[in-house]
Amino acid sequence: MQLTKNFHLSEFASKDGAETPQELIPNLQELANNLQVLRDSLGVPIHINSGYRSPAHNKAVGGAPKSQHKEGKAGDITAKGYTPKQIYARIEKLMAEGKMKNGGLGLYNTFVHYDVRNYAARWNNSN
Repeated sequence: MQLTKNFHLSEFASKDGAETPQELIPNLQELANNLQVLRDSLGVPIHINSGYRSPAHNKAVGGAPKSQHKEGKAGDITAKGYTPKQIYARIEKLMAEGKMKNGGLGLYNTFVHYDVRNYAARWNNSN
């Protein structure tokens, strides 16, 4: 299922092979719509390291008990040619301009977490 011009539902699938619940598709659509804005701004493909996580997979990878990934609202992402800090800064800029939803944004050493929760949250887990 094509979610946007550049994102397919399969890119957000749980890495343990669990089926994505149909009721979470609207959340993944909203996430993909926002990530499409980022992709268009960066001009390069975005790789989804982790999108939807089944409860079992979330637990196996040490995800937060109330992880946005379990709701299909989060993506851990990278983009070729951009550091996580650069991606984080671009998302902050797009949020400030009202082009991306002002949800969760986390900086890690090797990726950026972005989610479409209904409130702003920021954290930095990089060194």
